[in-house]
Amino acid sequence: MDSSVARWAWLPTAVISSSVYATTYLTIEQAQQAIFPGGELTEAFITLSNIQLQAIEKKSGIRVSNREIKAWKVAAGGLFIVDQVIGKHEYITFALGLNADGSVKQIDVLAYRENYGYEIRNPIWRRQFVGKTSVDALTLDHDIKNISGATLSCRHLTDGVKRLMATYDIAFK
Repeated sequence: MDSSVARWAWLPTAVISSSVYATTYLTIEQAQQAIFPGGELTEAFITLSNIQLQAIEKKSGIRVSNREIKAWKVAAGGLFIVDQVIGKHEYITFALGLNADGSVKQIDVLAYRENYGYEIRNPIWRRQFVGKTSVDALTLDHDIKNISGATLSCRHLTDGVKRLMATYDIAFK
């Protein structure tokens, strides 16, 4: 064998995902109790029709990417919805609690999978949504303040809330 021929050894390689910082903060059940403590919730999952989907997109100005809505009705009035929005590259799973009148009661982040932008979990930032209704602008840098370094997470979560409020008006009211 010619000693000038290189010998190669193939070693397995690993690919590391950008979602190494994925964190689950709350389960659905924990979020339900955080938003509606002691509340009796009944599953009210729906699949949006084409007409509902188009009406939601028209009302909110936000594209609907999932027709399947995971919602629970609250016996005392109100609605609990779990949804996802894209952060920069990965999904953010969040819960939205609506009062009986359709106003925002509370927002909680259930799972965050990005390396940056996790500041949207800050209760002070999320508190900006409380009391908002579908008639409010819900626009980043207008009635919802941005967080420097978390702009995409802020924008997409704001859009997600706006879309779910339109969903409430069209599909649940």
